[in-house]
Amino acid sequence: MGSLRYTVCQEVVENRTAARTKAIGETDVKSLVERAAGGDIESFGELYGIYLDRIYRYVFYQVNNKTTAEDLTEEIFLKAWEGIGKFKWKGPPFLAWLYRIARNHIIDYFRTSRQQQPLDEELVGDDDNPEQEAGDKQTQRMLSRAIFSLPEQQRQIILLKFIDGLENCEIARILKKSQGAIRITQMRALDTLRRRLNKEMGNAN
Repeated sequence: MGSLRYTVCQEVVENRTAARTKAIGETDVKSLVERAAGGDIESFGELYGIYLDRIYRYVFYQVNNKTTAEDLTEEIFLKAWEGIGKFKWKGPPFLAWLYRIARNHIIDYFRTSRQQQPLDEELVGDDDNPEQEAGDKQTQRMLSRAIFSLPEQQRQIILLKFIDGLENCEIARILKKSQGAIRITQMRALDTLRRRLNKEMGNAN
């Protein structure tokens, strides 16, 4: 497993940007998945480059720690590599399959650690304007705290909808819920977030 992790992470890192920005259609993804399922690690490396950022964001907003999110994301892709031979196109799309692996892995992580991770203090990169950077970091921390405090189901939907930009039909497939249930939970989550952010912003002034 250690050698696989090294191979995947090192061999595709140079091509991540190009792979990520290239327009990838479902047919292209299907071809990559089929080749990866046959043991082609380069094809899996392309899938890794395409989906890495989305899975990382999803993980980060649940654990609120940069280092932990990086470790968990690599573990998730290792699980995907180990199980890709069982993926069937008759079921959910490949990205939804990845999200399910990520969700289950995060649940296992919290069950094992039995603790919530501290907020990451490096949410925003360096900026030429220190005052603007400080304001951005404060806003990001407030948003992270508010999202992290939501009930698990609400947090999942907010992350998938607004952080990763998925449609309700895709979220319904990942969480195995009806689209109606997704809409209702989303409305409740947004109302809770609005109230908590307003309270945080009031306390900060």
